[in-house]
Amino acid sequence: MSIHGMKKTAFGLLVIFYLFAGANHFINPSFYSGLIPPYLPWHDLINVVSGIAEIILAGLLLLPRTRIFAAMGIILLLIAFIPAHIYFIQINSCIPDGLCVPQWLGWIRLVLIHPLLMIWAWWCRK
Repeated sequence: MSIHGMKKTAFGLLVIFYLFAGANHFINPSFYSGLIPPYLPWHDLINVVSGIAEIILAGLLLLPRTRIFAAMGIILLLIAFIPAHIYFIQINSCIPDGLCVPQWLGWIRLVLIHPLLMIWAWWCRK
């Protein structure tokens, strides 16, 4: 596959990924609520705004004129999610009555996967 073909595929997957992630905030809100650190107020509002932002940014990726802004918005959103990843590690990567994974996986998510998601958005900006 050519680099152009790889980029088109990566772009399509990026749009689908954020549409699904945004919709999942409404389909499974308890999953996300448990990840929001207790020191932040209005967990339900944070969850809804995050879901709406992901859906809007996915849509804006589809428009060439707004694609770079959407990619930057995704990166900023991912930066805003860092406290949730840190909190997840602080609670031993286990949400009561929710997601539980080995703690090393929480670290992989923060240190490796999160930056890769940022790079993915940046790569698809054009």
